[in-house]
Amino acid sequence: MGEKCNTITLYASQADPVIEAIERNGVCYSKEAYVRKKYQESAKIFTTAYSWFVREMEKYVKKPDGAEYPYWAFREAYNVDQSMGGNFLTLEVPLDEVLLFDMYDWNKILCLKYIGEDEKDEKQFQEQLEMYGIKEMDAVLSNFYPLQKQQILKSWQRLTRYHEELVHGNTEFVRDVQAGLWRIKKEWIR
Repeated sequence: MGEKCNTITLYASQADPVIEAIERNGVCYSKEAYVRKKYQESAKIFTTAYSWFVREMEKYVKKPDGAEYPYWAFREAYNVDQSMGGNFLTLEVPLDEVLLFDMYDWNKILCLKYIGEDEKDEKQFQEQLEMYGIKEMDAVLSNFYPLQKQQILKSWQRLTRYHEELVHGNTEFVRDVQAGLWRIKKEWIR
């Protein structure tokens, strides 16, 4: 955890416009339009996952005015993707401003996949889909497979299963911790 018990040290990479907005306004909020622009033809996949995450995150962290989509940060610096350039940030964030989760569970959501209770559960769900010739992405993005879509979306609730443990510093269940933030404040940057 951070130096104070009510904060956590996180790492992120942000583009120049984000840094400029933080410098200018003292805070920056992510917008759906930015995500659509960034991912273009893949935007539907990302907005599906992000919109679900927004609804879930609101259960844990109050969404401030001006926020639409989250920023991502990581507990370990090595998880920050710097392949696209950007500005590496070290943040000291109040714990009541973050939602903490397993990075690999979030990657499953980004791929519109089922999050099982365990590997056996995931394998059984995959076998069920294969029996019907259904791909997870098709189930989530279309209305042709309502039962499977419901099962996948319901499984995403497992993303937050370790949040309370992680907030209290217990990382034994999660190899790589990711965080969702509604905003980035200038005073958080170290």
